[in-house]
Amino acid sequence: MSKHIGSSFDDYLDEEGLLAEAEAIAVKRVIAFQLEELMKQQKLSKTQLAKRMKTSRSALERLLDPDNPSVTLLTLERAARALGKSIRIELAA
Repeated sequence: MSKHIGSSFDDYLDEEGLLAEAEAIAVKRVIAFQLEELMKQQKLSKTQLAKRMKTSRSALERLLDPDNPSVTLLTLERAARALGKSIRIELAA
């Protein structure tokens, strides 16, 4: 009988040491999706958004890459402000 029967997938990922990485990637995918949607709504190209953010197009590409969880809070804040939004981060149980 498997030790994982009856446990959740999150429990399994946690036991394997993969939960934090999986959650970070999931959050990044949501953020990238939201940013892309805001760009579409505002009819902004990547080049235009990068200029508004005062950053390079390659930095914006990393931000919009849903599989790249490495992003700074400063970059997120710049993107949000450039799109007329704000960032809210909270710790949850």
